[in-house]
Amino acid sequence: MTLDNQVLMDALNWKILELLQTEARIPFSELGRKVGLSAPAVAERVRRMEDAGIITSYRAQVDPSKLGYSLEAFIRMSCRGNALERMVRTVSELAQVLEFWNLTGEDGYVLRVALRSVKELDGLLKQLQMFGTTTTSLVLSKPVDFRVISAPQGS
Repeated sequence: MTLDNQVLMDALNWKILELLQTEARIPFSELGRKVGLSAPAVAERVRRMEDAGIITSYRAQVDPSKLGYSLEAFIRMSCRGNALERMVRTVSELAQVLEFWNLTGEDGYVLRVALRSVKELDGLLKQLQMFGTTTTSLVLSKPVDFRVISAPQGS
């Protein structure tokens, strides 16, 4: 966190941020009541956190299984040769890919995917294996589905 963001993130802003992470659609008036500020004061604090790049977006959290995507998996990949740019471009365009990380370590890339069937997973893996080696882990459950980023202890 930059020095400017450290100054910006007082106890009230942390509380506002925690509340927005759990309920992004909360009206400023209700948010203000919960933190002891007026709606305009809360709106200004939120705007400053957006301007500082602390809050980057607001989205709906969706349950993929309710939309027919009953299979969720993590695919670890290593890319061979000079196929990196093609692989990144291809993976970025695949609708099944929910998240795509470039990591340190042997694999180098991890994809989180949502799929409708094992057959769809097989087809996706065939597409990816042209770029390198894949290792797939199916998600059985999510003991921690979502966690709010809170103020560091002692703040």
